[in-house]
Amino acid sequence: MKTLPKERRYETLSYLPPLTDAQIERQIAYILKMGYFPAVEFNETSDPEVYYWTMWKLPMFNASSTQEVLSEVQACRSEYPDCYIRVVGFDNVKQCQITSFIVHKPGASSYRY
Repeated sequence: MKTLPKERRYETLSYLPPLTDAQIERQIAYILKMGYFPAVEFNETSDPEVYYWTMWKLPMFNASSTQEVLSEVQACRSEYPDCYIRVVGFDNVKQCQITSFIVHKPGASSYRY
């Protein structure tokens, strides 16, 4: 049996290679399709003990396209290039966060949005 190499794991999807632009767009499309409200959050660190990240603006209650969400991700990335940025999906019925995934890591060139 082989164990994974010791490296920092972030959250949902962190055991996969970095998402491509198309995969990020499909994940956001899934959030919108399920009726969840997308939001963009950022933080200086990605420590698992840090539960509360700073929200970039308000959740996008009226978002109807992935491009709206991606443009907010890009705006956040432009203002905070040295922070981790993630997209989260909130369920208004359960009133909780359903999904989240990192779309920008500081110094990583793999994430374009």
